[in-house]
Amino acid sequence: MPLEIVVPQMGESIVEATVAQWLKKPGEAVKAREALVELETDKVNQVIEADTDGVLTQILAEVGATVAVGQAIGVIEAGGVPPPAPDNGGASSPVIGGQGADATPVAAAMAAANNVPLDGVPGTGPAGKIGKADVEAKLSSPPAPIMGSQKPPIPAVPPIIGGQGASDRPVERVPLSRKRKAIANNLKNAQNTAAMLTTFNEVDMSKVMELRTRRKAEFETRFGVGLGFMSFFTKATVGALKQFPMVNAEIDDARGEIILKKYYDIGIAVGLEDGLVVPIIRDADKLSFAAIEKKIKEVAGKAKEGKLGLSDLTGGTFSITNGGTFGSMLSTPILNYPQVGILGMHNIVKRAVVVGDEIVIRPIMYLALSYDHRIIDGSTAVRFLVKVKELIEDPETLLLEG
Repeated sequence: MPLEIVVPQMGESIVEATVAQWLKKPGEAVKAREALVELETDKVNQVIEADTDGVLTQILAEVGATVAVGQAIGVIEAGGVPPPAPDNGGASSPVIGGQGADATPVAAAMAAANNVPLDGVPGTGPAGKIGKADVEAKLSSPPAPIMGSQKPPIPAVPPIIGGQGASDRPVERVPLSRKRKAIANNLKNAQNTAAMLTTFNEVDMSKVMELRTRRKAEFETRFGVGLGFMSFFTKATVGALKQFPMVNAEIDDARGEIILKKYYDIGIAVGLEDGLVVPIIRDADKLSFAAIEKKIKEVAGKAKEGKLGLSDLTGGTFSITNGGTFGSMLSTPILNYPQVGILGMHNIVKRAVVVGDEIVIRPIMYLALSYDHRIIDGSTAVRFLVKVKELIEDPETLLLEG
């Protein structure tokens, strides 16, 4: 009996998606709850699983197609048996653009755009998954030598419109993913709407680093998770938000009101190959250090596996981003609109500082707070960041913040 594969509901605001990759090919057997196809939306990627055992008989929407919620994109013959493999001496058709290959959506799109068979690209990701860097490496590798005197055709490079005439310089065109377009629109909307300003400070990480070194092994043994810096900064941020509630607010432009939020849902930015996502740590004020670390590990893992749901990404009240993991010394983070504040962490560097009347070497991190100047005064922003600094430099006080 044929059963349609239908695009499911993925949240109130999501009405369509893009087919990122098919994980099965027509004629292949599938089992119930086995992944069939990955869909990409503005916010999250979602994998559709088979409802029953059978055979995938038809693909109605190819990779890259835009599909609507409720639309049929494939057909499974329930209880069917796959046809025998053709006797062609072991030859197989090359897989283009990720269909049937274990590749990320970005890698699949890049391979399709450059006509690269993914079955010839070695994957270096988890479980051999093909990533963007693998496709780039394949594109940059020299072609296999051609037997005989026949020379390979020289591919035509399309002219670049605009500028001073047509260009014969090599270029590569990579389609924007749906997620990347959404990120671009959201960031530009934040810039166009908010009166963004950034203030800076520096924090001496000595006491946090000493405490972390002293308690790290015991913490991991007791709670089964590592003790990182993010839990300290999450706790410090919540403490500062309680003292300066306007930084935890939102503007309702339609009604001309400020919404002061009495809860603390902290977004933690996670950088992925195909863009930045900001999963939410709900009710962070009610969580212990161990609970925060476990939650961060959970959402970061879901983000990297493409398993975040819409509920993981919506409703945050304030965000934290850590460019220091990539070596950033200083930055001006953009607001995660409609939030009105975002804290930027950076790398830790030993610097000469004056303590009392002496010059000493201390591990220093620069902090940045970007805020919406429409409702947050400069003095409020500065005092908020000073409060974060004070709590980090005296981490035992974090226990008193509740």
